Amino acid sequence: MVSMSRMGAAWRGAGIAVAERLFLDRQAEFWMGELDPVLSLGELRARVIEVVEETRDTKTFVLRPNAAWRGHRAGQYTSVEVEIDGMRVRRCYSISSARGDALVSITVKRVPDGRVSTWLHETVRAGHILRLGAPAGDFVLPSPAPEKLLLLSGGSGITPVMSMLRDLAARDAIDDVVFVHHARSRADVIFGDELADLSARHAGLRLVLCLDDDASAPRGFDEAYFAKLVPDFGERSTFLCGPKPLMDRAERLWERVGATDLLELERFTPQLRPLPALASTHGVQVRLRRSARDVVAKGGGSLLEQLERAGERPAHGCRIGICHTCKCRKQSGTVQNLVTGEVSSEPDEEIQLCLSIPRSDLELDL
Repeated sequence: MVSMSRMGAAWRGAGIAVAERLFLDRQAEFWMGELDPVLSLGELRARVIEVVEETRDTKTFVLRPNAAWRGHRAGQYTSVEVEIDGMRVRRCYSISSARGDALVSITVKRVPDGRVSTWLHETVRAGHILRLGAPAGDFVLPSPAPEKLLLLSGGSGITPVMSMLRDLAARDAIDDVVFVHHARSRADVIFGDELADLSARHAGLRLVLCLDDDASAPRGFDEAYFAKLVPDFGERSTFLCGPKPLMDRAERLWERVGATDLLELERFTPQLRPLPALASTHGVQVRLRRSARDVVAKGGGSLLEQLERAGERPAHGCRIGICHTCKCRKQSGTVQNLVTGEVSSEPDEEIQLCLSIPRSDLELDL
């Protein structure tokens, strides 16, 4: 039998080895950062190579990621983490470049009161370093691409489908593609010049712009008008991304013709259910286990919003249930999901703060 002293020595040796490795890794990380801030052993970082002004409120940030970037599929998104007023915040943005490109692009529309989009527009220039998240999302172009393809978008929803179109162009695979995009005016069409150029160079691409200031066409998405523009839309594999009104009407149209199995959607906002507010006007007690704090969550909105109103700053990103940054473990209590409406009192379960509302006192592993 191995003596206790030998086992203890083995454990001490293993602990020393781990400590030495952590020390060396931290030292290496420090000196790599001194040589070049984009270098890192494990953190995904990217240098901004160029900032392109697409429209009056939209910019493309062309990035050169470090070796931690493993590539993306056309249609996926990445998270961007920045520090604003001493606080790290994260948001998710669709990748607009084709897969396999050495440089990766995200295209960001400046949102009124948008904290991160405004900061990116006003602050970031060529040479800046951004922290990224691994590419994610299942709104992706399959390979091989469908024989008949429809890309339907509105506003900044063009970004993921533009990645798909660029991917097809890079592979010389634009065979039968209809691209329908809705915008306020021609000046507001993101990637307008590139779309026109691709349409001129590829006989298999039909570009249709639906502009709100065009007096000869209906304003917004009109089912009858769209059916005339694309009579065979119910036979095409369709990728749809845009404002909620456009997406809701388009989804109902596909349901009416029985073609929902051909429709893929990417929403920038969750489909929230109207749920009753807390019965108690005094709110609920939320025990934050790791920080040993008790706060009161009260008022409407998600648990994330209620915790923020109570002065807490839990980690979060997209705020719409996509990035899972705000995921935490609920030790006890009852929550209701804002998307599904499901009420759960299960102990020791993972929840997303941005998609949950409290229905009782809670204990969270935060």
